[in-house]
Amino acid sequence: EQAASVVILDTAGRLNIDERMMQEVTAIRARVHPREVLLVADAMTGQEAVHVADDFNKAVSLTGMILTKMEGDARGGAALSIRSVTGVPIKFMGVGEKTDALEPFYPDRLASRILGMGDVLSLIERAQETIDEEEALKAQAKLQQGKFDLEDFLSAMRQLKRMGPLRQVMEMMPGFNKMASMPEMEEALEGDQMKHIEAMVLSMTKEERRNPEILNGSRRKRIARGSGTTVQDINQLIEQFGEMRTMIRQMSTGKGKWAQLARQAGMGDVPGMQGMPAMPKPPGGGGKKTGKAARKEKRKQKAKSGRR
Repeated sequence: EQAASVVILDTAGRLNIDERMMQEVTAIRARVHPREVLLVADAMTGQEAVHVADDFNKAVSLTGMILTKMEGDARGGAALSIRSVTGVPIKFMGVGEKTDALEPFYPDRLASRILGMGDVLSLIERAQETIDEEEALKAQAKLQQGKFDLEDFLSAMRQLKRMGPLRQVMEMMPGFNKMASMPEMEEALEGDQMKHIEAMVLSMTKEERRNPEILNGSRRKRIARGSGTTVQDINQLIEQFGEMRTMIRQMSTGKGKWAQLARQAGMGDVPGMQGMPAMPKPPGGGGKKTGKAARKEKRKQKAKSGRR
């Protein structure tokens, strides 16, 4: 009648031990004949979610489950046993309170998060949904040249905010998910620190954002007054920005400790493309070696022939 392609019937919350309420939901299922019967379970209840799913499945023949509160400390370990105990697949997981915080459930990705290995595929999908492609291409071109100023920093922060809570984003990044749960990171991720950083950068002139080197004492005092922060906060921001810029320059040139760490983490070995997935190497070990690599290879071959 309403020309709707999907109709969702949301029943009142109930416990599996409440017999009267369970009879009610059984009667609703018999009357409506739904195509999908999904149970919404709280991931924070842990293994109890398995028992709840089993009881509901016996009563109404579930076709799937939605696990909520997956953005909290609950890693969703119960999800791994729900399928084997009940035979009911988990179809979606909730990572927030808004409608866009409902994600398709991928067991391999959740297993990767539980093991502390991050979830790069979900991170890429979220980035593709929220980040402006034209902006991203401009930023990539600047990064490849080793250029990075406070305007780029502000733009990157805003893009991160569009991707959702910073804690969730960090938990998807290999190596950063453990950092997100560290006590000293809690205030930075959950508090107002991100807002303060944005206020500090916005209190600067365009010239100051593009050339942070000109930020002398009087300028820093003015920025602190304008952003409602302290000079110490401004100093800390500039120091952290300097470290980040050094990291980006090293990764863009393929030299320095940050480039080395990126290679160790499997984040690529192509100058100007660090932070991207490693490029596949040609079969047979690549092309002809030149320069130092060629001389090193010759010395190795000579040493081997000498041992024979």
